[in-house]
Amino acid sequence: MNTMTTTTHPTHLDRLLDLVRPMGSLRMAVVHPCDAVSLAAALDAHAAGLIEPVLIGSRERLQELARQTGLSIGDLAIQDVADSHAAAARGVELALEGRVDALMKGSLHTDELMSAVVGSKLRAGRRMSHCFVMHTPAYPRPFIITDAAINIAPTLQDKVDIVRNAIDLAHAFGVARPRVAILAAVETVNPNMPATLDAAALCKMADRGQIEGGVLDGPLAFDNAVSAAAARIKGIVSDVAGAADILVVPNLESGNMLAKQLEFLGGAASAGIVLGARVPIVLTSRADPRESRIASCAVALVSARGGNRELRS
Repeated sequence: MNTMTTTTHPTHLDRLLDLVRPMGSLRMAVVHPCDAVSLAAALDAHAAGLIEPVLIGSRERLQELARQTGLSIGDLAIQDVADSHAAAARGVELALEGRVDALMKGSLHTDELMSAVVGSKLRAGRRMSHCFVMHTPAYPRPFIITDAAINIAPTLQDKVDIVRNAIDLAHAFGVARPRVAILAAVETVNPNMPATLDAAALCKMADRGQIEGGVLDGPLAFDNAVSAAAARIKGIVSDVAGAADILVVPNLESGNMLAKQLEFLGGAASAGIVLGARVPIVLTSRADPRESRIASCAVALVSARGGNRELRS
């Protein structure tokens, strides 16, 4: 009787966890994890060996939530505070004291957590920005989309910091000289399209050494950034076109739509963190799958440790 052997291929999350396993774990303040999804996310990341969570919220509420959902918080550290506002303030305080290495958003609103961060000394010299680390079957390597969650309508100077933050993250993943595509609707400079002017300025700033560590090109339309064939058809000669490691979007709306389209229609795996503060910040959404939440903690670990390891497709 013949038997059939089924081969299970490693997922993107499997490869990411293999990459970060030697890095140990992060002490992570989980701010107001007062619903089942956010509490489970912290416990899953803990079980994966990525974080040592410090749960910040009402002790009574967290214990009751654990009882109702069957989740076990065991002897995990709890910072007992009254409400979400106090939880955000306490998370920032723990980070400033060096008692945690990263923050993770629980069931409070993103604005509430980020307001506490922005109004504190956690804010570093650069503007904070969000990076999605994504991998889709249609593209041969993981890539970063920025900024799709923090900066609504970034100025040129904002985009300088957005690019620098993304380059730093790519470096942490072992990409020595990431290829940065500055996206617009077209690949030519048009005075009536501000995104193309910003793209041209960013590239010239890179030429003059004002942005270091990566190779920039733009404006590039999305197809030219990710498809060498599309770039050839348009006659674009570029080290970035068709091989981008980082996609810099014109504004939050375009970036958010692009990332979600890739995830929900393109089968992309995604993880996201905020950079530019003194510690990485994991922002989760109620719609994020379990794998995305765990992967976001892994990306935070790479960022905090300066991993310098290569994540291959």
